Amino acid sequence: MTTLFISDLHLSPALPEITDCFVRFMREEAIHADALYVLGDLFDFWIGDDDRSDFATQIRSEFKLLTSHGVSCYFTQGNRDFLVGKRFAKETGVTLLGDETVIDLYDKKALVLHGDTLCTDDLEYLKFRQTVHQPWLQKLFNRIPLFIKKKIINKVQTDIRSDKQHKPLDIMDVNQLEVERVMEKHQIDLMIHGHTHRPNIHRFQPSERPKMRIVLGDWYTQGSVLVFTKERFTLEVRQFNHFP
Repeated sequence: MTTLFISDLHLSPALPEITDCFVRFMREEAIHADALYVLGDLFDFWIGDDDRSDFATQIRSEFKLLTSHGVSCYFTQGNRDFLVGKRFAKETGVTLLGDETVIDLYDKKALVLHGDTLCTDDLEYLKFRQTVHQPWLQKLFNRIPLFIKKKIINKVQTDIRSDKQHKPLDIMDVNQLEVERVMEKHQIDLMIHGHTHRPNIHRFQPSERPKMRIVLGDWYTQGSVLVFTKERFTLEVRQFNHFP
Protein backbone atom coordinates (compact mmCIF):
# COMPACT_ATOMS: atom_id res chain seq x y z
CA MET A 1 0.00 0.00 0.00
CA THR A 2 1.56 3.25 -1.18
CA THR A 3 0.43 6.86 -1.39
CA LEU A 4 2.40 9.30 -3.53
CA PHE A 5 2.71 13.08 -3.25
CA ILE A 6 4.06 15.51 -5.85
CA SER A 7 4.00 19.27 -6.37
CA ASP A 8 5.68 22.11 -8.24
CA LEU A 9 6.24 20.30 -11.53
CA HIS A 10 5.57 23.51 -13.47
CA LEU A 11 4.70 21.51 -16.57
CA SER A 12 4.99 23.47 -19.80
CA PRO A 13 5.24 22.70 -23.51
CA ALA A 14 8.56 24.55 -23.43
CA LEU A 15 10.08 21.98 -21.03
CA PRO A 16 9.43 18.54 -22.56
CA GLU A 17 11.98 16.80 -20.31
CA ILE A 18 9.80 17.52 -17.28
CA THR A 19 6.70 16.30 -19.08
CA ASP A 20 8.48 13.11 -20.14
CA CYS A 21 9.50 12.39 -16.54
CA PHE A 22 5.95 13.07 -15.38
CA VAL A 23 4.49 10.69 -17.98
CA ARG A 24 6.89 7.91 -16.95
CA PHE A 25 6.06 8.52 -13.32
CA MET A 26 2.33 8.31 -14.00
CA ARG A 27 2.51 5.18 -16.17
CA GLU A 28 5.21 3.22 -14.35
CA GLU A 29 4.80 4.22 -10.71
CA ALA A 30 1.62 6.11 -9.86
CA ILE A 31 -0.52 3.52 -11.63
CA HIS A 32 0.51 0.97 -8.97
CA ALA A 33 -0.23 3.26 -6.00
CA ASP A 34 -3.30 3.48 -3.79
CA ALA A 35 -3.54 7.21 -4.29
CA LEU A 36 -1.76 10.22 -5.78
CA TYR A 37 -1.87 13.70 -4.29
CA VAL A 38 -0.86 16.66 -6.48
CA LEU A 39 -0.27 19.57 -4.11
CA GLY A 40 -0.34 22.46 -6.53
CA ASP A 41 1.67 24.04 -9.33
CA LEU A 42 1.39 21.01 -11.56
CA PHE A 43 1.49 23.51 -14.40
CA ASP A 44 3.78 26.46 -14.96
CA PHE A 45 0.48 28.23 -15.50
CA TRP A 46 -2.93 26.70 -16.21
CA ILE A 47 -4.75 29.10 -18.46
CA GLY A 48 -8.16 27.54 -17.90
CA ASP A 49 -10.18 24.37 -18.38
CA ASP A 50 -11.07 25.52 -21.91
CA ASP A 51 -7.47 25.01 -23.05
CA ARG A 52 -7.71 22.29 -25.72
CA SER A 53 -4.08 22.48 -26.86
CA ASP A 54 -2.18 19.26 -27.54
CA PHE A 55 -0.19 19.78 -24.33
CA ALA A 56 -3.24 20.31 -22.11
CA THR A 57 -4.97 17.33 -23.73
CA GLN A 58 -1.92 15.14 -23.09
CA ILE A 59 -1.85 15.99 -19.38
CA ARG A 60 -5.59 15.39 -19.04
CA SER A 61 -5.22 12.00 -20.70
CA GLU A 62 -2.51 10.92 -18.25
CA PHE A 63 -4.77 11.64 -15.29
CA LYS A 64 -7.72 9.97 -16.98
CA LEU A 65 -5.60 6.88 -17.61
CA LEU A 66 -4.56 6.81 -13.97
CA THR A 67 -8.02 7.19 -12.47
CA SER A 68 -9.54 4.73 -14.96
CA HIS A 69 -7.19 2.12 -13.47
CA GLY A 70 -8.75 2.70 -10.05
CA VAL A 71 -6.05 4.96 -8.56
CA SER A 72 -7.57 7.75 -6.47
CA CYS A 73 -6.14 11.12 -7.45
CA TYR A 74 -6.47 14.36 -5.49
CA PHE A 75 -5.55 17.86 -6.63
CA THR A 76 -4.87 20.97 -4.56
CA GLN A 77 -4.66 24.20 -6.51
CA GLY A 78 -1.37 26.10 -6.33
CA ASN A 79 -0.46 29.67 -7.15
CA ARG A 80 0.19 28.69 -10.80
CA ASP A 81 -2.89 26.53 -11.41
CA PHE A 82 -5.63 28.12 -9.33
CA LEU A 83 -7.81 28.07 -12.48
CA VAL A 84 -7.99 24.27 -12.51
CA GLY A 85 -11.69 23.71 -12.00
CA LYS A 86 -14.67 21.37 -12.09
CA ARG A 87 -14.39 20.75 -15.82
CA PHE A 88 -10.82 19.51 -15.48
CA ALA A 89 -11.89 17.29 -12.58
CA LYS A 90 -14.81 15.83 -14.53
CA GLU A 91 -12.68 15.11 -17.60
CA THR A 92 -9.84 13.48 -15.65
CA GLY A 93 -11.54 11.84 -12.69
CA VAL A 94 -9.42 13.71 -10.12
CA THR A 95 -10.92 15.08 -6.92
CA LEU A 96 -10.31 18.77 -6.21
CA LEU A 97 -9.36 19.60 -2.62
CA GLY A 98 -9.64 22.85 -0.71
CA ASP A 99 -6.77 25.05 0.41
CA GLU A 100 -6.30 22.97 3.57
CA THR A 101 -7.42 19.34 3.75
CA VAL A 102 -6.99 16.82 6.55
CA ILE A 103 -6.60 13.30 5.18
CA ASP A 104 -6.36 9.84 6.72
CA LEU A 105 -2.91 8.52 5.83
CA TYR A 106 -2.80 4.91 6.96
CA ASP A 107 -4.54 5.65 10.27
CA LYS A 108 -2.56 8.86 10.76
CA LYS A 109 -4.09 12.30 10.26
CA ALA A 110 -2.18 14.59 7.93
CA LEU A 111 -2.81 18.10 6.64
CA VAL A 112 -2.10 18.63 2.94
CA LEU A 113 -1.90 22.02 1.25
CA HIS A 114 0.07 23.81 -1.43
CA GLY A 115 1.99 25.89 1.11
CA ASP A 116 1.74 29.42 -0.24
CA THR A 117 -0.68 30.48 2.49
CA LEU A 118 2.02 29.68 5.07
CA CYS A 119 4.33 32.37 3.63
CA THR A 120 2.75 35.15 5.66
CA ASP A 121 5.85 37.38 5.53
CA ASP A 122 5.33 37.84 1.78
CA LEU A 123 2.58 40.42 2.09
CA GLU A 124 2.75 41.43 -1.57
CA TYR A 125 2.14 37.87 -2.73
CA LEU A 126 -0.73 37.32 -0.26
CA LYS A 127 -2.41 40.44 -1.62
CA PHE A 128 -2.01 39.10 -5.17
CA ARG A 129 -3.39 35.72 -4.08
CA GLN A 130 -6.44 37.26 -2.47
CA THR A 131 -7.16 39.17 -5.67
CA VAL A 132 -6.88 36.29 -8.15
CA HIS A 133 -8.95 33.97 -5.95
CA GLN A 134 -11.98 36.26 -6.14
CA PRO A 135 -14.75 34.10 -7.70
CA TRP A 136 -16.13 36.97 -9.76
CA LEU A 137 -12.71 37.73 -11.23
CA GLN A 138 -12.06 34.10 -12.14
CA LYS A 139 -15.50 33.86 -13.73
CA LEU A 140 -14.79 36.97 -15.79
CA PHE A 141 -11.34 35.71 -16.82
CA ASN A 142 -12.75 32.37 -17.96
CA ARG A 143 -15.08 34.18 -20.37
CA ILE A 144 -12.23 35.99 -22.12
CA PRO A 145 -11.12 34.54 -25.49
CA LEU A 146 -8.20 32.15 -25.18
CA PHE A 147 -5.71 34.26 -27.15
CA ILE A 148 -6.32 37.24 -24.86
CA LYS A 149 -5.92 35.06 -21.76
CA LYS A 150 -2.56 33.87 -23.06
CA LYS A 151 -1.34 37.47 -23.36
CA ILE A 152 -2.48 38.24 -19.82
CA ILE A 153 -0.81 35.11 -18.46
CA ASN A 154 2.48 35.90 -20.22
CA LYS A 155 2.48 39.33 -18.56
CA VAL A 156 1.72 37.80 -15.15
CA GLN A 157 4.51 35.24 -15.54
CA THR A 158 7.01 37.94 -16.46
CA ASP A 159 6.00 40.01 -13.43
CA ILE A 160 6.30 36.96 -11.13
CA ARG A 161 9.83 36.15 -12.33
CA SER A 162 10.90 39.77 -11.93
CA ASP A 163 9.35 39.98 -8.48
CA LYS A 164 11.17 36.85 -7.25
CA GLN A 165 14.55 38.21 -8.30
CA HIS A 166 14.19 41.16 -5.93
CA LYS A 167 12.73 39.40 -2.89
CA PRO A 168 14.81 38.12 0.04
CA LEU A 169 14.73 34.31 0.16
CA ASP A 170 13.44 34.26 3.74
CA ILE A 171 10.30 36.14 2.76
CA MET A 172 9.37 33.41 0.27
CA ASP A 173 9.66 30.65 2.88
CA VAL A 174 6.99 29.65 5.40
CA ASN A 175 6.49 31.45 8.67
CA GLN A 176 7.04 28.96 11.49
CA LEU A 177 4.47 30.56 13.76
CA GLU A 178 1.89 30.29 10.98
CA VAL A 179 2.81 26.63 10.48
CA GLU A 180 2.23 25.94 14.16
CA ARG A 181 -1.01 27.94 14.18
CA VAL A 182 -2.46 26.02 11.23
CA MET A 183 -1.42 22.66 12.66
CA GLU A 184 -2.98 23.56 15.98
CA LYS A 185 -6.18 24.69 14.26
CA HIS A 186 -6.57 21.30 12.61
CA GLN A 187 -5.25 19.37 15.63
CA ILE A 188 -2.72 17.43 13.55
CA ASP A 189 0.93 16.50 13.99
CA LEU A 190 1.85 15.96 10.31
CA MET A 191 1.80 18.55 7.53
CA ILE A 192 2.71 17.96 3.86
CA HIS A 193 3.11 20.80 1.37
CA GLY A 194 5.10 22.17 -1.56
CA HIS A 195 5.48 25.70 -2.98
CA THR A 196 8.80 26.71 -1.40
CA HIS A 197 10.94 24.35 -3.53
CA ARG A 198 12.92 23.43 -0.42
CA PRO A 199 12.46 19.67 0.06
CA ASN A 200 13.06 18.68 3.65
CA ILE A 201 11.61 16.97 6.69
CA HIS A 202 11.22 19.38 9.61
CA ARG A 203 10.68 18.02 13.10
CA PHE A 204 9.79 20.34 15.96
CA GLN A 205 7.93 20.31 19.26
CA PRO A 206 6.11 23.56 20.07
CA SER A 207 4.13 21.83 22.84
CA GLU A 208 3.94 18.44 24.48
CA ARG A 209 3.44 16.60 21.17
CA PRO A 210 6.17 16.42 18.49
CA LYS A 211 5.20 17.56 15.01
CA MET A 212 6.56 17.05 11.51
CA ARG A 213 6.38 19.13 8.34
CA ILE A 214 7.34 17.44 5.06
CA VAL A 215 8.19 19.79 2.18
CA LEU A 216 8.02 18.43 -1.37
CA GLY A 217 10.63 19.38 -3.94
CA ASP A 218 10.20 20.97 -7.35
CA TRP A 219 10.78 19.30 -10.72
CA TYR A 220 13.17 21.83 -12.25
CA THR A 221 16.22 19.55 -12.58
CA GLN A 222 14.76 16.23 -11.46
CA GLY A 223 11.49 14.76 -10.28
CA SER A 224 10.60 14.83 -6.59
CA VAL A 225 8.23 12.34 -4.97
CA LEU A 226 7.14 11.66 -1.41
CA VAL A 227 6.51 7.92 -1.09
CA PHE A 228 4.35 7.12 1.93
CA THR A 229 3.44 3.66 3.23
CA LYS A 230 2.03 2.48 6.55
CA GLU A 231 5.52 1.52 7.70
CA ARG A 232 7.71 4.33 6.37
CA PHE A 233 8.06 7.36 4.13
CA THR A 234 10.85 8.72 1.94
CA LEU A 235 11.48 11.85 -0.10
CA GLU A 236 12.85 10.56 -3.39
CA VAL A 237 14.09 11.95 -6.71
CA ARG A 238 13.30 10.78 -10.22
CA GLN A 239 15.86 11.50 -12.92
CA PHE A 240 14.63 13.08 -16.13
CA ASN A 241 16.35 10.52 -18.35
CA HIS A 242 15.58 7.34 -16.41
CA PHE A 243 14.11 5.85 -13.27
CA PRO A 244 16.51 4.41 -10.67
